[in-house]
Amino acid sequence: MALAISVLLVASLLGSSSACHFPAVYTLGDSNSDTGSSSFTFGRIPPPYGETFFNKPAGRYSDGRLIIDFIANELKLPSFLSAYLDAIDSNFRHGASFAVYGSTIQPAFGKLIDAGFSPISLDIQLLQFQQFKERVNELYDQAMNPHFTYRLPKPEEFSKALYILDCGQNDLTYGVITTTVEQVKASIPDMISTFAAAIEKIFQQGARFFWIHNTAPLGCLPVSVLNVRPKAGNADRAGCVKSYNELSQEFNRQLKDRVSQLRSKLHGARLIYVDIYSAKYSLISEAHKYGFVDPLTNCCGHFGDYTVQCGKSAMVNGTEIFGAACSDPSKRISWDGIHYTDAANYWVANRIMAGSFSDPPVPITDACV
Repeated sequence: MALAISVLLVASLLGSSSACHFPAVYTLGDSNSDTGSSSFTFGRIPPPYGETFFNKPAGRYSDGRLIIDFIANELKLPSFLSAYLDAIDSNFRHGASFAVYGSTIQPAFGKLIDAGFSPISLDIQLLQFQQFKERVNELYDQAMNPHFTYRLPKPEEFSKALYILDCGQNDLTYGVITTTVEQVKASIPDMISTFAAAIEKIFQQGARFFWIHNTAPLGCLPVSVLNVRPKAGNADRAGCVKSYNELSQEFNRQLKDRVSQLRSKLHGARLIYVDIYSAKYSLISEAHKYGFVDPLTNCCGHFGDYTVQCGKSAMVNGTEIFGAACSDPSKRISWDGIHYTDAANYWVANRIMAGSFSDPPVPITDACV
């Protein structure tokens, strides 16, 4: 009897190891998941972006792949996610990225756009997804000719796809550069309500499986550390800007609570909350343990006493300086002061996909059960 139970248990475990076969992945958010939308809309990202993996700029704000690229590979999708706004040679058969560099949760207008943030905020991305879904359905209804549909998802697969949301970092960033930390903290409930409303709208569109990233440690970005220069009392154990990280933590606390509430409200949905903050902070605070160096400085470009953005040039004391890359990006965590390197994204992706940073703690391959 005991042997039979053991056999059944093992069979159950083996059966659940590959329980989910997502036919597509759709992601909404900011530059952490932007596979080319901003580049194709507002101007191509210059070299040396993309140099490590793609050997050329590939629409991503990194020297190589993003976390979403490693997720696509883990889920055995045949290709990386095309950017929704890429009008040339895109293939949406297995999903799309609606994420855009500089996007915010809150609707973008006025001073937010003037400050360099994207007008394509989360609400616009939701409208784009809705239009995409409607057009796919129309094309399948109007013409079953494979010529029109071979690069599009099948309508019945929208409810079987995985939906990834990663947004909020830019809302906090804009807040700290234009107001006070206290004012930003007071605005977090509105951010979370808008974020939750977006999840509900996607659910109403037929989505059932969600992989929701919280926001990374804002105070550990080199652009924060090198520009703010945290003083005594405002630096945490890793040397990051403590007050900025506390904002990220408060955002994440409220997001986790709201996701928990949504589980009770959205019947039939599977919502996985992913603690990106802890994964990234672990890497930054123990960088040398994992083979990385200088965790609080960027590989490409320069911040601090003067600013030269990665891939661009600036006049500094009468001399033109180019924002070049360091000699070995594989040893660095930050690529350009805001975004992570291919190597760091790979490290973080492996940790979160395994499920140890998720609530509930399941690997991404089991995010449907």
